[in-house]
Amino acid sequence: MRLHVEHRGAGPHALVLLHGFTGTAAAWDDLAPVLASGRRLVALDLPGHGRSDAPPAGADLAAVADAVVATVASAGVERADWLGYSLGGRVALHVALRHPARVDRLVLESASPGLADPAARAARAAADDALADALERDGLAAFVERWLAQPLFATQARLSPAVRARERARRLAQAPTALAAALRATTVGRQGPLLGALATLRRPVLLVAGAEDAPYRAHAAAMAARLPDARVAIVPDAGHATHLENPAAFRAAVEAFLDRAAPPAA
Repeated sequence: MRLHVEHRGAGPHALVLLHGFTGTAAAWDDLAPVLASGRRLVALDLPGHGRSDAPPAGADLAAVADAVVATVASAGVERADWLGYSLGGRVALHVALRHPARVDRLVLESASPGLADPAARAARAAADDALADALERDGLAAFVERWLAQPLFATQARLSPAVRARERARRLAQAPTALAAALRATTVGRQGPLLGALATLRRPVLLVAGAEDAPYRAHAAAMAARLPDARVAIVPDAGHATHLENPAAFRAAVEAFLDRAAPPAA
């Protein structure tokens, strides 16, 4: 999988940025000027998004994580901090567990460790497969309307009309077939449950969730209880996309974590 990468800033340490489903590297444009202060930012379009290749048939989150690590390494970054939102958070968590030597510190925003119940995973995989089929059948515009109508994104109604229009336009710029392939490959229904493996992740981890996003506050609490070195930041006045809905509070939490949590020795 050839992945599109964007670089910003300069410094002795790198921060890899991974967007959520239907996003691109541009999701971090508003925060990049601050996050790039003294750092090198490496922002990717995940497989099936933006200018990156679609994941091949049979690919899963482990394969996506491996492709992301290979792409970051090819850019000359051997070790970095990682920040992932939603789908990007699940990818970043896979990276940390599969390639711990590549990770200094980890920020997971609104991320899930997976579903423990096999029946729930099978049901979710079937539902996401049906959603991917509908995307290919009915077109991207209908899919975006359906996607944004989820209760998960209800709090984004408070965003300004200009920001909502920008985010919708970014989603509508995706390639439908590639996005459908990404949905099939990265569905949480095909993600193995990771809670049991978190005790082995000996890296500082910041878990970020919106105060108005109860399911992902619960995910953050469950992961924090199992991680050896975890901090939880609950962002006020925000739902699922805390970096978009309350960027100042999100930025403050991330900056404080990266400034104070010393990376482990190589």
